[in-house]
Amino acid sequence: MRALCWVAADELAVREVPDPELRNERDVIVRVRRSATSGVDLPLLAGRDPLLRAGDVLGTEFLGEVVETGPAVRRHRVGDRVVVGASVACGGCWYCRRGRHSCCDNGGTDVASVDPGLGRSDAGCFGRPRAAGGFAGGHAEYVRVPYADVGAFRVPDAVGDDRALFAADAAPTGWLAAELGEVRPGDVVAVWGAGAVGQLTARAATLRGAARVLVVDRHADRLRMAERHAGAETLDYRSTDVAAELRERSGGRGPDVCVVAVGVPPTRSVADRLTGRDVDRPDAVREAVHACRKDGVVVVLGGAPGHVDAFALGAVTDKRLTLRGSRRPDLRDVPMLLHRMARDELRTEHLATHRLPLEDGPRGYALFADRADGCVRAVFTP
Repeated sequence: MRALCWVAADELAVREVPDPELRNERDVIVRVRRSATSGVDLPLLAGRDPLLRAGDVLGTEFLGEVVETGPAVRRHRVGDRVVVGASVACGGCWYCRRGRHSCCDNGGTDVASVDPGLGRSDAGCFGRPRAAGGFAGGHAEYVRVPYADVGAFRVPDAVGDDRALFAADAAPTGWLAAELGEVRPGDVVAVWGAGAVGQLTARAATLRGAARVLVVDRHADRLRMAERHAGAETLDYRSTDVAAELRERSGGRGPDVCVVAVGVPPTRSVADRLTGRDVDRPDAVREAVHACRKDGVVVVLGGAPGHVDAFALGAVTDKRLTLRGSRRPDLRDVPMLLHRMARDELRTEHLATHRLPLEDGPRGYALFADRADGCVRAVFTP
């Protein structure tokens, strides 16, 4: 079969790879109908993960049709149209039983790849290298889906492919952000980043009753999307004093909840260059910490793979802030989000700004990485 594979830093190619096979009685094989680019792939494309190998198949977010099932699969039959959650989770460990599928102990099975500095390995995820289970991703004609009764969800007939696709990762990540922020009716919520996750975080906050939702970014096309589809107010940080505007629009206190939904670009301070340390300096995180009201909540999405210096820890303690984070979503919200999609409460198809055949995968990722031609997400069809 054909699949979009990592070759080297900043280099992708569509190659012939072996067809997936059932390896466990709880597996299914899915014929892919749609797959989407994702921001979590960008560090991989840049060669920042030493465990990534040439030939690894990318693709975190995908949707397709079941073509084969293992004997222990109970929820799915051949022919079912399913969206597959990005997190690979067993459904039975201590974390899964509490609905924390992204923390599953059994999704990422390579114990040798445990990061000794963090004391754990990443949970399983599609399209990730060995540290996250080594599961081939959705940029392919077929995918093996382990623990299918836990992580694959039948799509209602009323929901089209381009809408349901984002129930795999972006929509549950946005909902989780609003949940971690404990967004309540009447809250003021600020979101840094107007990509797919940022827009869906804003929409989730609105659905949970937030009185005002403000999205901070610099890309005019994305800000217009956030206004139109998420009902958000928008701030272009190139021409706006963001901190002053957030205070003005929140009664002088600052937002109740601040969500950072942007990538964290690695930079190096003078001290770091002298000592050779690799760090991440998340400017958006620091801005969110300073902007949030006292006793508020700051939520950080995505991954900052290094150590952070120059972080405003004093502001966290002085303001009695709650700081929460997540690299990827849980699975428990996917059925609810599909139901909201079927009721037309949650629309996501506008995020698929570029639709391309799988053969054009390298060009789609170039558009996505550069945010060229108004690209929010490139969607591939095998």
